[in-house]
Amino acid sequence: MTFPEADVPPALRTQVAELQDEAWPPESPSVPGTFAHDPALRPVSMLLVDGPTVLAALDVLTKELDHDGARYRAAGLSTVVTRGSARGQGHGRRLVTAAHAAMAGMDLDLGLFTCDRPLRAFYESAGWHHLPGAVLVGGTPADPFPSDRPGFDKVTMADFFSPRARRHRSAFRHSRIALYPGEIDKLW
Repeated sequence: MTFPEADVPPALRTQVAELQDEAWPPESPSVPGTFAHDPALRPVSMLLVDGPTVLAALDVLTKELDHDGARYRAAGLSTVVTRGSARGQGHGRRLVTAAHAAMAGMDLDLGLFTCDRPLRAFYESAGWHHLPGAVLVGGTPADPFPSDRPGFDKVTMADFFSPRARRHRSAFRHSRIALYPGEIDKLW
C-alpha cells in the first residue's frame, strides 16, 4: 500500500509508529517516538500489509540536489523497518524492491540513501548499488550532517534512473554529495 505520509490511515499509522519504536526505541518509554518527515520532502509511505497487520514499512523522500554543476531530481529511502516477529521472511526485501521499482517509474534522475554498512548486501539484493566512496551531506549548509561523521558506519546506496544521471554516474563516486534535506530529516 502506498500513501502520502499524511494520508496513511490512522490504524496503519499507529502500527507503523509501533514498528519504528520497536526498531529505534524513543528516549523515554512513556513518550512514543515520532518519525514524521519534513513535508517539503514530499514523504510517501509504502507499507507491506497482511490483512490488518503491517509487516514492513518505509518512506520515500524526494528533493532536488545540485552536484558537480548539475541539478538532479533525487529520492531516497527512510525509516525502513520490518516487524520484529516477521523478520527473516523476505518482507523487508520485498518492500525495498517495490520501492526501487516505484522510484524507477517516477520522474527521478536518481535514488540515493545511506544505510548501516552491514545492511549493504540486503539493499543490493533489492536492486540498489553501492556507491563507493560517496558521502551524503545532510542537514543544512549552515549545519551539515555528513554520513562519514565520527561514530557512523554508513555506506551510500544508489541507482541512476534517467539517461542523464546514468551518463554522469562517475561524478557521484568518491564524492561528497550535498543532499541537505534540512533540520527535520538530517539524513535519509
